[in-house]
Amino acid sequence: MLSDRRPILLANARIVDPSRDLDFPGDLLIADGVIREAKRGIGAAGVPEGTEVVDCRGKIVAPGLIDMRAFVGEPGAEHRETMASASQAAAAGGVTTIICQPDTSPTIDDPTIVDFVLRRARDTAIVHVQTMAALTKGLKGEEMSELGLLKAAGAVAFTDGLKSVTNAQVMRRALTYARDFDALIVHHTEDPDLVGEGVMNAGEFATRLGLSGVPSAAETIMLERDLRLVSLTESRYHAASVTCLGSLEVLRRAKDAGLAVTASASINHLALNEIDVGPYRTFFKLSPPLRSEDDRRTLTAALDEGLIDVVMSDHNPQDVEVKRLPFAEAAAGAIGIETMLPAGLRLVHNGELKLLTLLKAMSTRPAELLGLAGGTLRPGAPADVVVIDPDVPWLVDPEQLKSKCRNTPFDEARMQGRATRTIVAGRTVYESL
Repeated sequence: MLSDRRPILLANARIVDPSRDLDFPGDLLIADGVIREAKRGIGAAGVPEGTEVVDCRGKIVAPGLIDMRAFVGEPGAEHRETMASASQAAAAGGVTTIICQPDTSPTIDDPTIVDFVLRRARDTAIVHVQTMAALTKGLKGEEMSELGLLKAAGAVAFTDGLKSVTNAQVMRRALTYARDFDALIVHHTEDPDLVGEGVMNAGEFATRLGLSGVPSAAETIMLERDLRLVSLTESRYHAASVTCLGSLEVLRRAKDAGLAVTASASINHLALNEIDVGPYRTFFKLSPPLRSEDDRRTLTAALDEGLIDVVMSDHNPQDVEVKRLPFAEAAAGAIGIETMLPAGLRLVHNGELKLLTLLKAMSTRPAELLGLAGGTLRPGAPADVVVIDPDVPWLVDPEQLKSKCRNTPFDEARMQGRATRTIVAGRTVYESL
């Protein structure tokens, strides 16, 4: 991390603060690691001596992004990603906080491992790193983890990563116990028996490719069960990745009933569809799989109206040994921290989303759900800020990405807009040339 912590004035910017529904031309002053002012006409004359003045004409200044679902390889899979490499990718993508997943080796199911992850992040990462802890011991879905001790150690939420807890009694107990700690349960909703050997979205396109399909009912049925358990236990619940119309209908009923239920969608499912798999392109093999274009459009509309709360990258680095295989045999997952914002800006440029809506889902809402201090430009808030050039054209070159792996579905995609400066705790950790 750069050592310079001089005050910074981001002048002549478009200030976008989703936490207060603000979007106006003005200046932002940062000093001593916090936001001092965000208003019109601060001017260089009214700032402390030695302030770095940055002309942000034509650019957007917004709260730093919070990526609520990212796999980081430490401990145990450092060949896929490290805290250092993930944080470099995050900084380049305007992400100031990464939320790690617990499916590491060993699993993050013990307070000592939570402590290790947080200490390792403080030593090697240039952005903030928080972690979710395992919902069940060893991610086996059989015995609930020590949620209270894990939360006390610093875990911000609980999940079994890409695994679903199929035992309804275990899930009911976890939700009940989590309620007493006001802890958030984040669950991957896919019934493994219905997924079976499926490798992409069930339907005509999968049939044409000769690939076994995953029905959307695998997601919807699990979500329906979970939300009935939430009604029973009156606990806080977050669906890790919704992808289809059926799930949105279930989610809407739960929210209308007043349940404390929220949901994420990955940027991949908002920006891509099953047709992108094309000629068996394994970088598009994901879990849950990419759905139909109708599902994608419905998902985007649900985000626009606020039914979906969070957009996350679902960053899942996979090396060439497990991706350069026949589609049915390849590992699922894609990297995404660095391309999450640009892919989201695509939806803004084509009129599917408002900028304020996108940035709220990538910053303010994750902060609110996880109890983090970021996601806002209020005076006194931590100076975690991103400067965005919404119009700069660029080509995604996997070799230029910061992640240790290159499995991006946006390989050679033409983008418009990206982060040009990322500030964490008042220090510039990334600046484009």
